[in-house]
Amino acid sequence: MLRDSAHIQMQEAEWRYRKAQRSSKREEYVLTYTMEDAETAIKLLVHCPYDSLIEVAEGIKIRFTDVGHLLGSSAIEVFVTEGDISKKIVFSGDLGNVNQPLIKDPATIDEADYVVIESTYGDRFHEKSRLDYVSELATILQETFDKGGNVIIPSFAVGRTQEMLYFIRQIKAEGLVTGHDNFPVYVDSPLAVEATGVFNKNVSECFDEEALSLVNKGINPISFRGLNLSITSDESKAINFDSEPKVIISAAGMCDAGRIRHHLKHNLWREECTILFVGYQSVGTPGRALIDGAEEIKLFGEAVEVRAKILQLKGVSGHADKEGLMNWMKGFKNRPQHVFVVHGDDDVTDKFADVIEEEFGLLAYAPYSGTIFNLATNEFEYEAEGVRVTKKEKKRTVSAVFERLLAAGQRLLLVIQHNEGGANKDLAKFADQINSLCDKWDR
Repeated sequence: MLRDSAHIQMQEAEWRYRKAQRSSKREEYVLTYTMEDAETAIKLLVHCPYDSLIEVAEGIKIRFTDVGHLLGSSAIEVFVTEGDISKKIVFSGDLGNVNQPLIKDPATIDEADYVVIESTYGDRFHEKSRLDYVSELATILQETFDKGGNVIIPSFAVGRTQEMLYFIRQIKAEGLVTGHDNFPVYVDSPLAVEATGVFNKNVSECFDEEALSLVNKGINPISFRGLNLSITSDESKAINFDSEPKVIISAAGMCDAGRIRHHLKHNLWREECTILFVGYQSVGTPGRALIDGAEEIKLFGEAVEVRAKILQLKGVSGHADKEGLMNWMKGFKNRPQHVFVVHGDDDVTDKFADVIEEEFGLLAYAPYSGTIFNLATNEFEYEAEGVRVTKKEKKRTVSAVFERLLAAGQRLLLVIQHNEGGANKDLAKFADQINSLCDKWDR
């Protein structure tokens, strides 16, 4: 991932340099890190198994615990001894959602003096009933393939791509898509291909019982007939020259970089195709623009009209919601002295800290960056003051087609009023026609 990120930054820097050469602006683009920096950092990485106590320095030991967010994601228990004082602090990291394909549910930790917990979804709940992603995905594939189109899935290379492969394997195994036997699936992302290899190498340590049961039967949960892994640039380009209906899974998940942009350029303008989003889309990204109904987006300096069907597989999330975060906190049998809430919007961290205090009777804070807390004396040495950023609501532009739709709705109201006093039989028929139309388009 470090190499991939460095490569993308270098491409961005090169593109900005060429753009600057054609204009009077000479803005310098500073890389966060280079490929050389990434290679140097990788040499320092050490593999650590789950649940093993590891001494990293005199008086400091750590232990990694599986938190089910991504393959290998961990909470870190840090045991610190200085003189005659010993303390244990637990960092949650990104806590995972429950019942995710392939990987285990988050494990809990029994005790800590201090807990630092994330709060990404600390103010909301995921859909309670488990959505049938396999059936929904199968329906999308069937309808798109029947029209002769491709299903393009912008996906995060690590985690989400492997989930999609898990679902598609089941769809193929159960024959849920008919008339398109052995339909091809392309994973077009070198990082995603590497990540899939990592998944296959860590079966026993990281897979959940459901995935392990398939492995024990000789079935690879994320591999199947018709799966093609694309690595080279030439392999990637060849995908769109094949007219057979197919699935293309490519990064980046928000369409702001990577090979997915080439696949959008080849498929967005085709009304028989479907662009299926399977992850969160940040404001300001091309992915968010498409979900919000953009009629065209710019790709490689060219405006591409959006004719393809834009869909989102809702409910797919790797993050624990408020209930998941609280359940993880319930795992602490011995009460932590303090809980620090981080990694969330200002309002969310404050609210979630209040919830922890109310629910568990613990001292909970949402500190700003720069705050200093002394673990030995159990008190704040410095409390930083944050500058809250007021988010400006973007004025959403209304498309000309949507304005036509609004005008049609207003005309319908006038027609309804003009029919006042008409025959009951005619009015009933009119009402049935309107309700039938509403049932078709209500989303």
